[in-house]
Amino acid sequence: MTIEQLLKQIEASPTSAHVRSVFGEPVRVGDRTVIPVARVRSAFGMGFGEGKEEGVEKESGQGGGGGGWFSARPVAVVEMTTERVRVLPVVDLTRIVLMSILVGGWSIFWCSRVMGRRQ
Repeated sequence: MTIEQLLKQIEASPTSAHVRSVFGEPVRVGDRTVIPVARVRSAFGMGFGEGKEEGVEKESGQGGGGGGWFSARPVAVVEMTTERVRVLPVVDLTRIVLMSILVGGWSIFWCSRVMGRRQ
């Protein structure tokens, strides 16, 4: 892959992120329509180089690099009926449990430090 091909792919990526990436295809079940909602994020980076070492007669030096990251996480579901529209958030229990463990550990650490200094 040449650097020009890589640049063309990176330039095309924002245009490929459209509303269907965030709001999924609506699903109809009876008189109810459900639309999934997600948080979509992406990042790209790259580098390149060329050159030659000073003092060396033949040309040398090269370059390269590149990387990308894409993340999609469900955040809610939009439920539409003839009577109402509701937004139901998606709760990530893993994050809640991990945050609770982290806060609990942090509290134990500081309490033990304070109690140790008093004695």
